[in-house]
Amino acid sequence: MQQLVVDASIVVKWFIQEKFSDLALTIRDSFVEGQLRLLSPSLLPYEVLNALKYSKLFLPSELELAMTALDNYSFVLVPLNGSYAQSVVALAQNYDLSIYDAAYVALADILDIRGYSADIRLVNKVSKDFSEVFLSIQTLNLS
Repeated sequence: MQQLVVDASIVVKWFIQEKFSDLALTIRDSFVEGQLRLLSPSLLPYEVLNALKYSKLFLPSELELAMTALDNYSFVLVPLNGSYAQSVVALAQNYDLSIYDAAYVALADILDIRGYSADIRLVNKVSKDFSEVFLSIQTLNLS
């Protein structure tokens, strides 16, 4: 089964119609149909719910539903520890990234699987050295 790392910018598009939501929903649908295994740093639910909260498009009860949906998706959520944590810190320092952003790039790199983001700024910052593993959702290819 194909595995992907997805960041919060992808998952937010499952809940809010934005540019590239169609591509994000392609990932979601393939995952739900059992064609993909999705992995993310354990911070993903926090980031997604925070983005939904600050979008001001969701009532508190709707945020609770989104939280339940995220839990029901059963991503593989990877805790920050060991050599993974060391890679995250090094990436954040070397590429001037937040620890949050570095966590997604490092996870894709360590697992040697593709990671996708809708955050073009992030993808551009790391593209020189991670163009094979951390990609823009615009380049989505699930084959």
